Amino acid sequence: MKLLKSALALAMGFTSAASLASDTITIEDIPKIQSVSSTSVSPDGELVAFTRSVPRELYVDKNGTNYNELYVVDDEGVERPFITGKVSISSISWSADGQFIYFLTKKKEDKQRALYRIAVNGGEAQKVLALKGRGISSYNLSPDGKKVAVLAMPAAEKSEKELKKLGFMAEVYELGLKNKQLHIIDLTASEKPLTPAALNIEGYVSEINWADDASKLLVKTQPTALIDDKYMKSQWHVLDAKTQKITTSFKTEGKLGTAEFSHDGKYIAILGAEDKHDPATGRLYLADAQSGKVEEWIPNFMGHIGDFEWSNRKNQLTFIANVGAESFVGQIKVGSKKYKKLIKEGKFIASNLSISDSDKTIALRANTAKHPNEVFMIRSSKATRLSNSNPWLDNKRFAKQEAINFKARDGVEIGGVLIYPLDYQEGTRYPLIMSVHGGPESHDKNGWLTSYSDPGQMGAARGYAVFYPNYRGSTGKGVDYSKLGQGDYAGKEFDDLVDMKEYLVNTGLVDTKRVGITGGSYGGYASAWGATKLTEHFAASVMFVGVTNQLSKFGTTDISNEMYLVHARSYPWDKWQWYLERSPIYWAGQSKTPLLIMHGKDDPRVHPAQSMELYRYMKVQGKDVRLVYYPGEGHGNRKVAAQYDYSLRLMRWMDNYLIEGKKDMPDYEIDHAAKLKAVKDANK
Repeated sequence: MKLLKSALALAMGFTSAASLASDTITIEDIPKIQSVSSTSVSPDGELVAFTRSVPRELYVDKNGTNYNELYVVDDEGVERPFITGKVSISSISWSADGQFIYFLTKKKEDKQRALYRIAVNGGEAQKVLALKGRGISSYNLSPDGKKVAVLAMPAAEKSEKELKKLGFMAEVYELGLKNKQLHIIDLTASEKPLTPAALNIEGYVSEINWADDASKLLVKTQPTALIDDKYMKSQWHVLDAKTQKITTSFKTEGKLGTAEFSHDGKYIAILGAEDKHDPATGRLYLADAQSGKVEEWIPNFMGHIGDFEWSNRKNQLTFIANVGAESFVGQIKVGSKKYKKLIKEGKFIASNLSISDSDKTIALRANTAKHPNEVFMIRSSKATRLSNSNPWLDNKRFAKQEAINFKARDGVEIGGVLIYPLDYQEGTRYPLIMSVHGGPESHDKNGWLTSYSDPGQMGAARGYAVFYPNYRGSTGKGVDYSKLGQGDYAGKEFDDLVDMKEYLVNTGLVDTKRVGITGGSYGGYASAWGATKLTEHFAASVMFVGVTNQLSKFGTTDISNEMYLVHARSYPWDKWQWYLERSPIYWAGQSKTPLLIMHGKDDPRVHPAQSMELYRYMKVQGKDVRLVYYPGEGHGNRKVAAQYDYSLRLMRWMDNYLIEGKKDMPDYEIDHAAKLKAVKDANK
């Protein structure tokens, strides 16, 4: 008892210090975090264009998602701002001669998103192309710079708009959907067509990629616009640019990622799944562009490939692989199934590869435990960080962070990423927040782990140990491991969470009576399960966009086919009672864990009614439960005000039970009006 009291006092002391000290990360810091959202290296490899995600200013800016600004940085880390402020720049790419940067945006005078370019040597952005009555979804410049392939939804008919004004707005669910179309537009023509004809391609076109000689395109299609079709029924094809006909289709099964021609056009690298039951696109395939033959390039790879890019002068592929909680940058040549590591694990968590025409420079995004995504450059196996989006982070103190692995009760290897409390003292037990990832076809990496819904270093500064579990069924350890949770909703996969908690308790780090659980989507399912079926193990729970009833979830989601193929491996009508017993609502009556539920009101993936069901089941039975909806948000909060509100509620709930030791629920209100007044007074 004396040990518990001393730990509580110490933790409360950390909370007080964290709220006052400027050298720790606080809740107020999280809405200020900027990060690099995309990178593209210039053809000569001397410059990297990148976009930076900049949050809107709380209590000042109009509600909306982050701004996205355009910058260019050289190989010495000198940045030049190109388009900044209240802008949204996306899909950046270089012209073949390196004189221009192309991008998509919607300016005030635009009715829809259009294609622009800006000269690297200065000047205003110029509009290149806009489609009448519709926005450009994505584009791909031909390597010779003469053409652009554009994807866009068809324009609405005039009669549709007129009928809508008259009140005829009946929707036949999942029928009458429009397909995204492909247009190939000549950039050398003196008059740019505003209403170009769409190519006659069956289905919905979701992705495109030119061959280096501009004679062919890779075209990715799916039967309809439905997200389930995107996940489970996509297919890559080769399209002849001259005849505008498909010449080759590639037979793959299951989820499908990106694809790219080799420099000589003979081969195509494809990111895909092992089979239709593989939960993720982590397999690397090599296809013959002419015959369509596809084979796995790195068989039995015990990780997941995340991105790749062909070299421009030889048939060599550079790729990013995620293995365990780390990532590496590798290279492999056509004709070999062996790869070499260009940048080994432990350097950073990488994504978004881009290679210069000369092959001398590789640009990418990467994050570490001490900073979110920044621009990195690789030359001659040496990686250099070029950008610093948050200089103020350089003055912050960070808690120790490490990846750990151990055996579950049945011998399966499990683990995750552990962040120790800031100023950790051996021999003292601390409260724990277990932050569970969604998917479950995902995994937490040993990089930047602090966001509006993930306590990370902010939680550590308040006196918590924060653990990110990679339970069985997570990615990063090969296909077989990622399938371990299939057909066993909330079974051994969530038993792993208990084993992880007990492991941390047995090390002497964690106070077993002060453990909280949180997570979103499938992690929200875990949080609801922790508050009901596993209630004796968790003292507080915060569930976000989570599953509570597996029977009704199947009937209200937009990914029911994916649920069947890569998760449940059965239908609800095959075993009604089993599905019910794997639902948190079934166990609500035994719950002793205070539960805070939060959900976007416009969530298409996990219907907001999932949260309502568990709330009502617990409320009627006199349990401590609260439900918060966020209007205009979907499967995760995207706007800074909703994110900030979420952070405040998450940490107040955990502090109330795990640090302050209170029995009653905290106040449901947050005085945003007072905060607004303070900001206005400060800006007078």
